[in-house]
Order: sequence, then structure tokens, then C-alpha cells
Amino acid sequence: MKRVVVTGAGGGIGAALARRFAADGARVVVNDLDARAARAVADDIGGIAVPGDAAREDDVQGLVATAFDELGGIDLFCSNAGVLSAGDETTPDEVWQRDFGVNVMSHVYVSRALLPRWLDGGEPKRLLMTVSAAGLLTLLGSATYSVTKHAALSYAEWLRATYGHRGLIVQALCPQGVRTDMLTRGNTRGSGSAALLEEGALAPEAVAEVTAAALHGDDFLILPHPEVAGYARLRAADPGRWLNGMNKLQRSFEKS
Repeated sequence: MKRVVVTGAGGGIGAALARRFAADGARVVVNDLDARAARAVADDIGGIAVPGDAAREDDVQGLVATAFDELGGIDLFCSNAGVLSAGDETTPDEVWQRDFGVNVMSHVYVSRALLPRWLDGGEPKRLLMTVSAAGLLTLLGSATYSVTKHAALSYAEWLRATYGHRGLIVQALCPQGVRTDMLTRGNTRGSGSAALLEEGALAPEAVAEVTAAALHGDDFLILPHPEVAGYARLRAADPGRWLNGMNKLQRSFEKS
């Protein structure tokens, strides 16, 4: 992949992906809501900073148009921007709406902008969606994250099933804990879930390494934490048992 766009690339997994692809010789467009962070990463890797909000369709359309103008096309689009908010059924509507916008609609906006340019265009194109293991499982302590990441995974599945024969390769990156600001200084800091995720948390660079290797193939799921595959099989095979186990975890968090 010689022409790459990464959203949410001002830090964390996005920045690590941008740096890894640049090190491999790609020209990279760095997008982030934080303009200063986007420019810092772009300057560091010799990339192009295009700040903007991945949850705003106009910004996404502008990002894609700029990338085509600057790079002459896009071979890989990493739809990586995400947000995590602690909460339950009482979480305010505006938080639900914000999290749905970033964690779900950003991917929809990306596909709307890209597919008219990509489909039936010769060489296969790749859309990498950062979903999270929460999209396969759940995340205790955050209703919005769990729900929106399930929705994101479902949309990735739909895109792959619908357009796989037309030159679109969709892959879903589903890590568990990663040592980013989302985990170390996020809204779930101090919660039982955060403590659990921190135990096996990977560095963003390790996630980028696994991802770069996976992009040489076409496996749908990219699992930097291999144990997630076993958890997902258990959940699918015996949902009641799996939910009982999750509820046991929840009770242990409440007692601690």
C-alpha cells in the first residue's frame, strides 16, 4: 500500500499505523480532530496533515478529496477514529449521539466518499476499520462503546459481504487493551474493565505490527490479542454461559 489515509492519527493506534506505513515507504495522509497533533505526526513521518472531524460527513468528503488530489488515489484507508465514554442506561442522549457519530457514522461517511471512486476500479482497495474486541464481545462499564462497536463490526461485515466481489477488501481491527490515552486517561480509568484491560494491554506499535502483517492477506478479523478468538467462539457457542461469566465479572467489580 503506497497511498494511505489514517483517521484518528494524532496519537495512539492511528499514529502508530501512520508511522509504520510511512516507514514501509507509503505516502500517508494524517487526519485527526486535533489539528496540532495531526500536524506533529505528519511532520514526523513526512506525511500530509488534513485535520478534521471524522464524525462530520463534510469533513470526511474533504479528506478523501484532498487525499486523491495529493496522492493521486488511495490504496488503503484506515478508518480508525474512535471515542470511549463510561456509562450505562442513564448516559445522556448527547453522549450516545456523539459516540454513535464517531464510532459508527464515521465509517459510513468514509464508505460513501470512497466507494464511488473505488468499486470496479481495477486493483483491489482496502478499508481497515478499527472496531475493538468490544465489537465481538462487550465492555463492562460503557454501554455506548459496547453498542457502537457492535454496530461498527456489523457495518464492516455488511460492506465485506456486499462488495467483496467488486474489489473492496474490508478488514476489522479488534484489539483489547492498548496503551493509549483512551485506556490510560479515558473515562473508564479506575473502573474494573480498565484494570482488566490494562493487564494484557499492548503498545500501539505492537498493534501496528500485527496490522501491517495482516494487510498482506485478506482475513476479515485482525486480532492483536489472539485469545479474543476463543472468547468469541465461547460467546457464539453458548451465549448464556458467556453472559453469566460476564455478569460474574461485573459483580466482582462492584465489590472491589
